[in-house]
Amino acid sequence: MPVHPDGLPEWAWALGRPSADGVIRSEPEDFQVEELPLIEPAGEGNHLWLEVRKRGANTNWVAGQLARAAGVKPREVGFAGMKDRHGVTSQWFSIGMQEAADDDWNSWTIEGVEFLQAQRHGRKLRRGTLAGNRFRIVVRQFEGDTDKLLERIEQVNLAGIPNYFGPQRFGHGGRNVQRARDWLSGGARIPRNKRSIYLSAARSYLFNQLLSARVERGDWDRLLDGDVAALDGSRSTFPCTLPDETLDRRCAEFDIHPTGPLPGRGDSGVAREAATLEQAVLENEMQLVESLARAGLDADRRSLRLKPGRLECELDDDSLLLAFDLPPGAYATSLLRELVNVRDATISAA
Repeated sequence: MPVHPDGLPEWAWALGRPSADGVIRSEPEDFQVEELPLIEPAGEGNHLWLEVRKRGANTNWVAGQLARAAGVKPREVGFAGMKDRHGVTSQWFSIGMQEAADDDWNSWTIEGVEFLQAQRHGRKLRRGTLAGNRFRIVVRQFEGDTDKLLERIEQVNLAGIPNYFGPQRFGHGGRNVQRARDWLSGGARIPRNKRSIYLSAARSYLFNQLLSARVERGDWDRLLDGDVAALDGSRSTFPCTLPDETLDRRCAEFDIHPTGPLPGRGDSGVAREAATLEQAVLENEMQLVESLARAGLDADRRSLRLKPGRLECELDDDSLLLAFDLPPGAYATSLLRELVNVRDATISAA
């Protein structure tokens, strides 16, 4: 498999490599993300929920600054999802105010952070408690055939895209995967606070390898006999025995999706044709697969497919504006790679 300049494999494209080119994140405002909440704060309770807009700051850093401003321990601050530093993003945080030294959030000042609104609620905001994210991305220096781009967008609206983990999951140059290998094989020591990052990178890499194999086969968007299917918009899964016209119809209607492995302890759940394929793809990575199980991770599944919502585009001279919704855990870069060969200005400048 060819290797991308960022050090990661050239995972397969559902629509073939795009012919258009462009640059993203030339400035923070070119990459905007709006968190779509799953629940609304009730208006009363011991937790202060703050919606903030941040520019050039990552989620963990903002959470730490909020804890410092309120005078609480970092564990008292919650948020639904991680947002990239390189962009302008809005998201909710919660702060347990029972022992806060300062509850006057109007007086807090955090560089690069604007407070949009505040509400009280009875519970902490937990990871994953979001409906999704709305993206607004400007691709500058766009060069390509407009008609071909519009054809690709139409195909994405009809069939969805492969649900790859994005390159940011793997660290600069994809190095977190090799760091995970070195650590898990006993050849390196790493800080405790980095372990979950490296474990996630390793599992995500193995998932992408399997997904790429299914994209090459042309069956990433349909069920195989023995697949584990995921209900759309849910973490619920169930095994599939084919042929079954009802399951095939539900998959075609995006009610269910085929899944791929996030290796760890326990049975993957797949059988027959699906199991044979997964074993063939992962057999060269069994040392890494077994190491993830020994590290204490439980096996899980992730949908191979996702369908963006409200996908829109505008072209203005050499700039392309893309706006779309994605479910939690999905990556905007996985959509972009099916439409445009993009160069990330923040990486190029590093």
